[in-house]
Amino acid sequence: MLRKLLLLSLSFSFLTACAHTPGGVSASNIPLAPNSYTVLGKVSSSDCAYALLGLIPITSGNKSDKALNHALTKVPETDALVQITSDFYSQYWILWSNDCTQIDATAVKFNS
Repeated sequence: MLRKLLLLSLSFSFLTACAHTPGGVSASNIPLAPNSYTVLGKVSSSDCAYALLGLIPITSGNKSDKALNHALTKVPETDALVQITSDFYSQYWILWSNDCTQIDATAVKFNS
């Protein structure tokens, strides 16, 4: 019985997977002159799409612009983002899956 249970759990483990893929890199989301801004801190944001059984969409999403716009709101008084990196990752489980775009950047404020 224990052997059957072990074989069954091992076979279900082959139904799960994940992948992480680098997306891109950008110096900033808008043109900035050197020394024209003050660094506020690191920000991170993501936008995901979820599906049942890997086929039936539950939510829309997985858009880079939504993740970028959400990152802009993470730190108060943020005017722009610099040192932007974008990554994509997927997770597939037995009952559900998700595809996400993740943005990591540095929030900055324009000098007055």
